[in-house]
Amino acid sequence: MSELLELSTGILDGRLSPDETGPVNRINFQLSSISERIAVVEAFSHCIVFETDDGLLGFDTSSVQGGDRVVSAIRKWRETPFHTLIYTHGHIDHVGGCGAFMASAEAHGHQHPRLVGHENIKARFDRYQSTDGYNAVINRRQFGQFSRRGYEVGGDNQFLPSTTQAPDLTYSSQMTLDIGGLSVELNHAKGETDDHTWGWIPAHRAICAGDFFIWCFPNAGNPQKVQRYPAEWARAMRAMAKKDVELLLPAHGLPIVGEKRIKTALTDVADALEYLVSETLTRMNEGAKLDEIVQEVRIDPAELEKPYLRPTYDEPEFVIRNIWRMYGGWYDGNPAHLKPAPEKTLALELAQLAGGARNLADRALALSSEDPRLACHLAELAVQAAPTDVTAHEIRAAVYQGRRAIETSLMAKGIYGAAANESLAIIDNNTD
Repeated sequence: MSELLELSTGILDGRLSPDETGPVNRINFQLSSISERIAVVEAFSHCIVFETDDGLLGFDTSSVQGGDRVVSAIRKWRETPFHTLIYTHGHIDHVGGCGAFMASAEAHGHQHPRLVGHENIKARFDRYQSTDGYNAVINRRQFGQFSRRGYEVGGDNQFLPSTTQAPDLTYSSQMTLDIGGLSVELNHAKGETDDHTWGWIPAHRAICAGDFFIWCFPNAGNPQKVQRYPAEWARAMRAMAKKDVELLLPAHGLPIVGEKRIKTALTDVADALEYLVSETLTRMNEGAKLDEIVQEVRIDPAELEKPYLRPTYDEPEFVIRNIWRMYGGWYDGNPAHLKPAPEKTLALELAQLAGGARNLADRALALSSEDPRLACHLAELAVQAAPTDVTAHEIRAAVYQGRRAIETSLMAKGIYGAAANESLAIIDNNTD
């Protein structure tokens, strides 16, 4: 058994603790042979490689920053031409390395590999072009503080790298390919994206899951990104679990071997998503407001301790909000939020009632330990009422840094850390 499979088996069987083994989502650009004809390169998004009689089949290309290192690792394993590259979906950590694969083919005198993906990927690429600046901003906020760990995304001059090409061959719901005698069944399902593919390779009893399984709570809520599809995501997990699967190859985290382990993990993820959808919709149908639902619906903490359900990237609260957005729109049930006053106007009024913006800031600092959620509200109001007050920004930075420290998900940490850095920059500009 490969080292990666031994590690994941030890964690899932309870012999190893992920707290002791270190991150399971590793970015080391090392290739590991899973079997004689299957390999994984661990990167921001992994590249899964199958050797066939007609060349190499790859699932995903990783990011533009890591593409060359991924290709180099594969080339040390096999010098065979790349025959086909399958995009599991159009996120740039999965498609950004495309140019490196094309360049490698040219350098070796090989034909360009065929690119395959769902038909919605082209529309995603078009959307990235029209929201280029916005995507760069939100991804810097989400990943910027973690870039030293390898979490760089996007091209140098534009979010979608110019070297990333759209698929040559697309499909709608299902497609079966024969590549060098290897049958590959591609299945479309909505989940993290509307263009997602998971692959079933019967000869290896293997599933390439893309981002449907990421060794942490599913990315079904991301507060800065477009709609996710938790109900459809759960159905995809159950469809995978019905296969005669022996090897699960996710795009993030460790591969998993063993039918029982795989089906348990897949169904646990499905159960968690279905619970959030069911509980949220039940309350929506009863007329509850979004805030009430967020405060009431909770997943059993014991479930969130499972090594593949820990809220280290996304988290259940964000998923609830995404479910509301899908079924209920943006109005949250609070009439004051329908056509609200400008935030600064509200802040000025509350600051006046409190005796000044500094009082709001001081109260935020006093509350930062016992009620960090309320503290963030007050700190934000303080700097909106007094946008150049250095002391207010010092307190805001401290409040958000404290909030960042107690959060578990990368998304929350990224947003709170970015807010703290905003205030630190304003402090620097006003104290030079």
